Amino acid sequence: MADETVDSQSEQPQEEKEGKPKKSKKKLLIIIASALIVLSISGFLAYTMLSSKEKTDEVVHKKGENSGKAVLVSVDPFVLNLAEQGRFLKIAMQFELANASYQQMVADNIPQLKDAIIILISSKSTDSIASPEGKLQLKDELLLRANQTVGKDIFKNLYFTEFVIQ
Repeated sequence: MADETVDSQSEQPQEEKEGKPKKSKKKLLIIIASALIVLSISGFLAYTMLSSKEKTDEVVHKKGENSGKAVLVSVDPFVLNLAEQGRFLKIAMQFELANASYQQMVADNIPQLKDAIIILISSKSTDSIASPEGKLQLKDELLLRANQTVGKDIFKNLYFTEFVIQ
């Protein structure tokens, strides 16, 4: 019996010694596998971010080429009565479009645009549009009215090419 206890005790440490290397090999494999997964995921994310940045740069560059050429639509000069009796304004302007594809839509709506311009400007006094601030305010109001008339934000800017008050 004493021999059996000694044998059973001597077998336990050997099993423990044999069990430890198996556990440490499993742990090592798990650590290596998880490290490989983490590295692959981070590599994939880095690749996608860099490639998307290049695509974004290409899109910005293409937009920059398109925006380098401003598309302007002219409105013929015309003379308007101002709100004050006997005062007139001769005005000609060009609208800058946000996109060249809107050019036909604007050409189709020129009569409506002229109507909106006439109604707005004929309600202004000489004093309100004579100063530089007044001209800027008029420009903003005209842009707003023009975009409302067409129904979309297609006008980017407005340039006065003639502005004569008499």
